[in-house]
Amino acid sequence: MSFLNKLFGKTTKEEEIMTEKLNIGIILGSTRQGRLSPQVGEWVKGIADKREDANYEIVDIADFKLPFLGEADAPGIAAWNEKLAELDGFVFIVQEYNHSITGALKNALDLAREAWNNKAAGIVSYGSTGGARAAEHLRGILGELMIADVRTHPTLSLFTDFENGSVFKPQDLHLDNINLMLDQVNTWSRALKTIR
Repeated sequence: MSFLNKLFGKTTKEEEIMTEKLNIGIILGSTRQGRLSPQVGEWVKGIADKREDANYEIVDIADFKLPFLGEADAPGIAAWNEKLAELDGFVFIVQEYNHSITGALKNALDLAREAWNNKAAGIVSYGSTGGARAAEHLRGILGELMIADVRTHPTLSLFTDFENGSVFKPQDLHLDNINLMLDQVNTWSRALKTIR
């Protein structure tokens, strides 16, 4: 059947998915003033854009003015869900606060459901221990939301990757991990798109 489709110029849904560019959102996981996530997010996007294997965009949860879960409905919730629905996969920029993710990120995760399902995600974390504890908490949440998180996890240290704790100056050694993580996010995102 596939041979005849190729012969007569017809393509299957799976073949179309395999050739179209994916849309990957780089989600900034903090909304506080003075946050470092925009610097880290732009760095990841700069690396990702050089690959030309997907469409990458920064998605800043601060732009959506999301209410807390359970408060009155707000226009930001619908816009947030619409944005997530456009995306095939995610890279979460995660900072560790008190051994976990920020309240703003947890709230943003909770304010959507189906828009997360059957997609893939990578995590780039930072903190005094590379944000590892926050990333592990996030993995549990992603599993509940039916997001497949990839194994490769770049961790950035406040002591060696940030000057004076505020200016992001990543070590070159992180480049390979970022690219490997993006390889995995793209592979899983494309595979999961076939079941959505």
